[in-house]
Amino acid sequence: MTTTDLPAVAGFRGTLFVPGSPGYDDARRVWNAAVDRRPAIVARCTGPADVVAALAHARERRLPVAVRGGGHSIPGFSTCDDGLVVDLSGLREVHVDPKTRSATAGPGATWAEFDRETQAFGLATPGGEVSDTGVAGLTLGGGIGWLSRMHGLSCDNLLAADVVTTDGRLLRASAQELPELFWALRGGGGNFGVVTRFHFRLHPVGPVWGGPLMFAPDEAAGVLAGLQDLVADAPRELSALCVLATLPPSPELPTVLRGRRGLVVIPAWFGDPQTGHEWLDRVRRLGDPLVDAVGPTDYVSLQCSTDAMTPPGRASYVRSDLLGPLDDGVLAALVARWAEVTSPFSGVLLRVTGGAMNDPGPGATAFPHRSSRWIATAAAMWEPGGAAGPHAAWARAVWRAMRPAAAGTYVNHLDGDEGPDRLVEAYGGAERLHRLAAVKAAYDPDNTLALNQNIRPMA
Repeated sequence: MTTTDLPAVAGFRGTLFVPGSPGYDDARRVWNAAVDRRPAIVARCTGPADVVAALAHARERRLPVAVRGGGHSIPGFSTCDDGLVVDLSGLREVHVDPKTRSATAGPGATWAEFDRETQAFGLATPGGEVSDTGVAGLTLGGGIGWLSRMHGLSCDNLLAADVVTTDGRLLRASAQELPELFWALRGGGGNFGVVTRFHFRLHPVGPVWGGPLMFAPDEAAGVLAGLQDLVADAPRELSALCVLATLPPSPELPTVLRGRRGLVVIPAWFGDPQTGHEWLDRVRRLGDPLVDAVGPTDYVSLQCSTDAMTPPGRASYVRSDLLGPLDDGVLAALVARWAEVTSPFSGVLLRVTGGAMNDPGPGATAFPHRSSRWIATAAAMWEPGGAAGPHAAWARAVWRAMRPAAAGTYVNHLDGDEGPDRLVEAYGGAERLHRLAAVKAAYDPDNTLALNQNIRPMA
């Protein structure tokens, strides 16, 4: 195919990919290999003007529109069949202002890129726990990660956003400018426009103490119960991620542990080292760890610490909830269902929440869930080409085991077909969804941006 075969998109100066053109298959590929879609056009933008042009082209031709930032959307909302993908992956610039402790980021930036630039100045903002996740999608849905107990969600640290609306307006949303749109962007997902620049508050983050502890499966329920009690009284400087997983056959592990299932607890301490040692020792003593690799590290390394578990190119299906306290019955059921795992790549992730994440009032942002104790995700992963059925059934079984402790659900972890009741739950109830629908009507009345956890515009 030659360049003359490419569609004419008025005013567009970026790169277009269509079926059969060089680079098309790479351009349409997303993180989740279970998603294999063939858009009519992938429009890789060079800036906001290209976004305006791409949206106008799609509206004129009534094409479905998908918006791609990091491409990590688990249900595959960052691509589509027979539509137009507004591809923001080239807009990756990150600029740090150490004097104001703030940074701007393009919507194609990943957290690895953002953290690298901000940590050059000893600064950071709460991001995700898989470093190749996009800054954009994570922030718009909330953004829970290692720093959330200290500094809240990614969206809590958003100072402003530049937004292209579907009718071609370029707006700035902040607490002072278009505050209702700014409220909606912080947890309402990509429903209201295409964000072309994020402006974040940063926090000093220096050396970290942390690393993995592994416990045998028969200790898992007891260790999780003990950690829950411990964190209830712990300073906000203590963070922890727990993973019920199968260890890889890595030569870095002792032979006896390769391929073995267990509970991996990764505590991290962001404060005074001496106090941190005391709290990390208390985590160690929750059981008899088979592996103890806790030690000095840095924030960038911590942010990459689970990357090997979730590489691009595997098929994936997840079910997730925010949880309140886990009683003995829920913990026992969770561990029992996890033991029925159907793939060595699948696991259950439980992140301790609370602290600063729960400080804002329930109406402060569109993200509504401010009283949880955990966020838990049953993540089924398998090699592409394999049947999804058994793995998805396992994830649903684990999710049902945790469901009695549910305290809400996280919009970034919803599947694409969980139904209207789950959407109401994710957005915090019918009244809040009604408010979001009014914002949707103001900025995307025709629901052009429908490939997301969709909020329909108020009639």
